[in-house]
Amino acid sequence: MTPSAIAWKENILYNFQNGIDGANPNGLIVDASGNLYGTTNAGGSGGGGTVFELTPAGSGNWTYTLIYSFTGGSCGQSCGCGPLGNLTMDGAGNLYGTTLCDGANKAGSVFKLTPSKGAWTETDLYDFSGSDGANPMGGVTLDSNGNLFGTAAYGGTYSCGVAYELTP
Repeated sequence: MTPSAIAWKENILYNFQNGIDGANPNGLIVDASGNLYGTTNAGGSGGGGTVFELTPAGSGNWTYTLIYSFTGGSCGQSCGCGPLGNLTMDGAGNLYGTTLCDGANKAGSVFKLTPSKGAWTETDLYDFSGSDGANPMGGVTLDSNGNLFGTAAYGGTYSCGVAYELTP
């Protein structure tokens, strides 16, 4: 959306097309170079959502790049098992996020994507089990010490969700 003298003007940056590029986008973050990073909680080659990058290509055009495709179907969710919230980026360009119901216990996870020579490597940082939280629906926040903070909608002592901190 771009402000004008009268109202906001919409410019569509990318139309998700066939599900392989993702479906149900969740939000965007921007890096220092003006590239946008986002998630979809469905679609992708594995069916469980994607992480993608949009790069300015001049004249208002953007180039889509698939960074990572999550596997799907194993959690029993028709919406996918992948990310449902915004990403967070650290100073080294690593991306952090959460999955809704992926992970070893099918209760969601926290992941890290690390760039290296044009490719990205996914690392599962934490798998929720239910008693410690389940189904994180938002992203994570990173502090200056490398700690990650977030919320999970369900689980915990009273099954009403948790706020959590993960330390490296």
